Amino acid sequence: MKYGIPIPEQFSDMTVKQLLEDCFLIPRKTRHFLRIKKKVRVNGQAVTWQSPVRSGDQIEISFDPEDYPEKEIPMGQAGLVQVLYEDEHLIIVNKPEGMKTHGNEPHELALLNHVSAYVGKTCYVVHRLDKETSGALVFAKNPFVLPILNRLLENRQIKREYWALCQGNILSKKMIITEPIGRDRHDRRKRRVDKKNGQFARTTVRLLKKLKTASLVACQLDTGRTHQIRVHLAYRDYPILGDPLYSSPSAPRLMLHAHRLTLLHPFTRETIQVEAPSESFESLLHQQNLPSNSKIQDR
Repeated sequence: MKYGIPIPEQFSDMTVKQLLEDCFLIPRKTRHFLRIKKKVRVNGQAVTWQSPVRSGDQIEISFDPEDYPEKEIPMGQAGLVQVLYEDEHLIIVNKPEGMKTHGNEPHELALLNHVSAYVGKTCYVVHRLDKETSGALVFAKNPFVLPILNRLLENRQIKREYWALCQGNILSKKMIITEPIGRDRHDRRKRRVDKKNGQFARTTVRLLKKLKTASLVACQLDTGRTHQIRVHLAYRDYPILGDPLYSSPSAPRLMLHAHRLTLLHPFTRETIQVEAPSESFESLLHQQNLPSNSKIQDR
């Protein structure tokens, strides 16, 4: 594999080491074998780790086959993939409800397999959505960029906003829910608020629309715990409609949708923002007495 990356104009002068470590967030292990194998060049020339680089330069990073052994998975159906954004390093797609992000068995087909078929090679999961949840989802196109995107996620430079239709009328325009989340000892499929042993979780909830017997909210994740939004809203007595685990089956699908995803690109420093449509979510939303010409103020 070989990658040519132009250094963005907004980058100040720095060394190769600073660029790879502080700007591109390349992990220590990867930086080590790039240095030992002398696999980094700038403008076609061999460099040392202390060589200067500046905006406008072209940095070239290459890998041997043994650095990233080929990983093969069954290819799915490319036609099932709705692309929201794509470049040579990553792809953002719109996941339909009822489809797993990745399979649990070797030959089980899921969105990862379909995305890989679309791209023409094995892709890699950056973050996940529950099977019942729809919306924007990021995949890495190669194993080199995967840990970099993971670090962006950890550093909150990949921001995810969800729409949720929940039971009851929420009175507050904004709620910040910080109850810790742990496993449910009685049902391995579920999570619950566990103030003693749970992991820290933070969800910001903004009221978008009050409906007759429900509320449409926007949820911003600051952490990524399993079922986080579902557990937090249910704990506050506003369970999401159609949730098969945390509420009654009051809708034909889980009314949770990853509406918007904002990403700071690791190499270009460009802000990428996508919005994912969902016909099923919006159709069911309008059935809750939301006028068809009503606009949702979600910004």
